[in-house]
Amino acid sequence: MSSAGNISRLSDQLLAIFVLLAVWWGSAAFVNNVLLPTPGEVFSALQVEWSEQRLLDSLLITLQRVAISFFCAMLLGGLLGVLMGKFSTVNRILDPLLIILLNVPALVVIILLYIWFGLVEAAAVGAVIINKLPNVAVTLREGGRMFDEQLEEMARAYHFSFKQKLTELWWPQLFPYIMVATRSGLALIWKIVLVVELLGRSDGVGFQLHMAFQLFDVATILAYSFAFIFIVQLIEWCILQPLDRYAQRWQRGSERV
Repeated sequence: MSSAGNISRLSDQLLAIFVLLAVWWGSAAFVNNVLLPTPGEVFSALQVEWSEQRLLDSLLITLQRVAISFFCAMLLGGLLGVLMGKFSTVNRILDPLLIILLNVPALVVIILLYIWFGLVEAAAVGAVIINKLPNVAVTLREGGRMFDEQLEEMARAYHFSFKQKLTELWWPQLFPYIMVATRSGLALIWKIVLVVELLGRSDGVGFQLHMAFQLFDVATILAYSFAFIFIVQLIEWCILQPLDRYAQRWQRGSERV
């Protein structure tokens, strides 16, 4: 994407945010109720949480849980999905289990693990991994099914090492599916982490939301929500979008070759 296109896209996003803030401010002023705070009141609550060092500590704890759960789910779910896509026997055996995991409510998994293992960190992270793993497996299974057999034959003919197959054959073919699983994974995992923290942890953003709920403190609830959304959006802008652009350049280069 050209620099002009990036500037245009950024302008559109800023305009959308400005319109949303204007509608929110106008609605809050019209209703004039503590249950619908203005953007200024939410910003004030954000400053209070930051000055009392609750905001940063809670964000870091939650992000740590998100990172651990995300990488474990991507690794295990990705490996499972690729094997299911590449080998029909593995898919036939594991597909019923995958369907079950996809349809079990996240809340049920969280409650069961807390009951079985107690209100411990391992149960919290494990519940998030179990809830995300089947989504990753389904996405990467499609990637495994799309492996080019002609490229596989070429790799065998030229005696590619495992490292060469991984970096030069499998990874480029799987990359678009990995990006889909990554984006959907981040969107899902942080929501599940907040529920896990709300139900059974004594720290993190979810715990702070629970405390604010007890006091009907909507401004603080929104302050934590927007702070975490901002962090996730930074990950999108600074990591995922550059990776996407790099992959597109690689694909265009491959097509020219």
